[in-house]
Amino acid sequence: MVYRNTDEGASMVEYAMLVVLIAVVAMVAVRAVGDNVDETFDTVNTQIDTAQSTSGTTTN
Repeated sequence: MVYRNTDEGASMVEYAMLVVLIAVVAMVAVRAVGDNVDETFDTVNTQIDTAQSTSGTTTN
């Protein structure tokens, strides 16, 4: 692909930068949501363990 018009080459670079920016934003969002979900599961697990230990019953 040879671009005789420098605007086309510049446009491709701009699109590539846009794709990279979107990918970085997506990764940050997934990581933030993932950490939040992990904390929620840990909290629920702790509450279930506490409820089981105070009820005197265990599950096998």
